[in-house]
Amino acid sequence: MDRPAVAVLFGGRSSEHSISSATAGGVLRAIDRDRYRVIPVGITREGVFVLEDDDPGKFALDAQRLPEVIDNGSRILWPEVGDRTLRVRRADGEIDELGDLDVVLPILHGVHGEDGTIQGFFDTLEIPYAGGGVLDSALCMDKHFMKIVLQAAGVPVAPWVTVSRRRWESDPEGVRADAAALGEPMFVKPARAGSSVGVSKVHDASEFAGAMDLAFAEDDKVLIESAIVGREVEVAILEGRRTDGPRASLPGEIVLTTREFYDFEGKYLGGDGADVVCPADMSDAEIAAVQELGVRAFEAVGGRGLARVDFFLTADGLYVNELNTMPGFTPISMFPKCWIASGLTYPELIAELIDTALERVA
Repeated sequence: MDRPAVAVLFGGRSSEHSISSATAGGVLRAIDRDRYRVIPVGITREGVFVLEDDDPGKFALDAQRLPEVIDNGSRILWPEVGDRTLRVRRADGEIDELGDLDVVLPILHGVHGEDGTIQGFFDTLEIPYAGGGVLDSALCMDKHFMKIVLQAAGVPVAPWVTVSRRRWESDPEGVRADAAALGEPMFVKPARAGSSVGVSKVHDASEFAGAMDLAFAEDDKVLIESAIVGREVEVAILEGRRTDGPRASLPGEIVLTTREFYDFEGKYLGGDGADVVCPADMSDAEIAAVQELGVRAFEAVGGRGLARVDFFLTADGLYVNELNTMPGFTPISMFPKCWIASGLTYPELIAELIDTALERVA
């Protein structure tokens, strides 16, 4: 039987371009070449689709030099509706056929990738793809609407206020009053960004304006949230195969020592002060509660493919912080580590996402 052709899609136009590229390095290194024919497709920071080298080492995560997709002059020519032939126009203008495309594995983070836009693009072209769909991707990318949907489904979330750039510029004192009602400390974050980009922990009023400016540099809509005191616990969710429902991994935990919160440096650049522990040291009852609420949250947003659900475990119970429909997927990220602790290898996890997408089409 011919191996399904998988386009591994990475890079993109968001501020998380390098993290997506680093994820590609891990995926390209681990994907089972005996099962799949791999076509690496990069998206430059300007939004150009290029045929990339099939070299995992090119996209290794290095804190001194984050990887990125560079325009090499090639251009991917996506199939038209009813056709599955993927083509590339080389830098010299010659057009080559890359064969029939079976499925896309988009490992894109942030806007223009994790927000439903690339999913809608492939839906329009009728090209199968792994991971979240248009609705769940868009909902979970926008933390404001994600919270509204979760709250409506009875899933506990942290109290918050959403502020537009226009309101912050026209009514800063009103915004400060709304924020003060949430108590201190608080978190200020862009509504539509990931990897903790633009996020600040605000301890008092003197830090507030700077935090708002940092968040507005990423988005024109900002969330101000009460800081929940509790353990930071995360669970990985996979869509059910065939007639099965979604399933949850063993939970993991972010253990902070000297770091205020799990920021970009702690996640990706090897910064001290935060450890990723999986499985978390939890009772059977706590594990079951996290898994059950993780699946409920996934189903509430119409989840498809995968998600990582982030919680605060407090003395009063569980609060869902957010869902990520394309969570960090490097071999050292929480999502793969939770599934590895639950019995899946990293290559098997990649295969699970691809095969689920192929089954959905069938």
